Amino acid sequence: MQMRAERTSVNRRWGKHLWHVVGAILAAILLLWSPAIGQERVKSPAMVVHLDGVIGPASADYLSRALDKAADHKAPLVIVRLDTPGGLDTSMRAMIRDIFASSVPVATYVSPSGARAASAGAFLLYASHIAAMAPGTNVGAATPVQIGGLPGPGNEPPKPTSQEKEKAEAPHSAMDAKAVNDATAYIRSLAELRGRNGDWAEKAVREAASLSASAALKQQVIDIEAKNVQDLLTQLDGRTVIVAGQRIRLATRGLAVEEIRPDWRTELLSAITNPNVALILMMVGVYGLIFEFMNPGFFAPGTIGAICLLTGLYALAALPVNFAGIALIALGIGLLIAEVYTASFGTLGLGSAIAFLLGATLLIDTDIPEFRISRSAMASVSALSLLLAFLGARLALLSRRHRIVSGREEMIGLRGVVDDWGSGAGHVLAHGERWKAIGPETLGKGRDVRVTALHGLTLHVEPDPPATGG
Repeated sequence: MQMRAERTSVNRRWGKHLWHVVGAILAAILLLWSPAIGQERVKSPAMVVHLDGVIGPASADYLSRALDKAADHKAPLVIVRLDTPGGLDTSMRAMIRDIFASSVPVATYVSPSGARAASAGAFLLYASHIAAMAPGTNVGAATPVQIGGLPGPGNEPPKPTSQEKEKAEAPHSAMDAKAVNDATAYIRSLAELRGRNGDWAEKAVREAASLSASAALKQQVIDIEAKNVQDLLTQLDGRTVIVAGQRIRLATRGLAVEEIRPDWRTELLSAITNPNVALILMMVGVYGLIFEFMNPGFFAPGTIGAICLLTGLYALAALPVNFAGIALIALGIGLLIAEVYTASFGTLGLGSAIAFLLGATLLIDTDIPEFRISRSAMASVSALSLLLAFLGARLALLSRRHRIVSGREEMIGLRGVVDDWGSGAGHVLAHGERWKAIGPETLGKGRDVRVTALHGLTLHVEPDPPATGG
């Protein structure tokens, strides 16, 4: 009986220890699973970025910061809603580099109906991990703009003959061929990287070909044709994409979306990178600094001018500028400054206006209409330069007719009164000061005199007869 009791006691003790061990294991498992359970319950939303209009430096900055934000929030997907006629090659390539470097899958979605992914937009579509389009959209026309561009309304060329077509297929110059071949190789490399139709991509560059959404899906130019964002997320669910060298299986069904709208910084950058605004800012800066140098101590023109000048230069640095245009504008600024300080009677000012006009014409090195300086801006800058030149010439002419009122020359012809005199020398009170003077021996104290010359600090004077009335 005693041994049986001892065994029962030992079994009870081992049972208690076993339950303690099992409880600890269960608690550890719960602790390990709880973060995963929490993550499954609360999924990060997909980020939606809106790229509307011409692609430029502001668009590149906007997409770069949106991708960084998506990476920081561990978003499962970034959807780029695209509607663009094209844009700058430099900005497009910067955006493609950001897509390649992104740790978050990027789905470029051409929408809504009526939108397009033309020119640079076609490159962005090919570069994305997922390419999608909404019904009623189109993609293509990726020929470099400098070679031809799209005809404007009312300027459509006549239909070419077969011989003209053969000639048109060949680039018109070595520079054109270089641009076409570079763009073709680039978009084909994007197609090979994403497993899309490279032959049609080359056709889009060489022949400016375009496709509708359904045709693009059939020819494997895009991956999905979706009616809206939710439809896109549903079709993406379960697909596998390669992001930063790793295979990622997308789980997007029922995923919430968060829109990233352009903030004030993007809007400001978009405004100042308009070539017309950049040119006006730079000229306002130059005129402000000139006015400050002419009127030292006023501060406001110099402060505003410096801010405008630096802002304009920053905007021009972000744009494809022609150095000949910059040189002509710099020459115009120099001639304008010389006109202010030199009495050229408008000659330098006229040269400044011509230099500004030619410089503004050559300043932006692109044929994209949205990034060219308008004629009204050119005319305004040139007219302002001519106005300043006219004012400078008018002031120069008026100054020759007026008596000098400052400096040594002011003393010539000035009237004074003899303070003391003897042996042809003495002191004269003139201009509120007591001057040493020489002159005729017959002068006496209190006599009115007139200054005829100034040598050093000594006045040469002669008697000033009193004015006679009639």
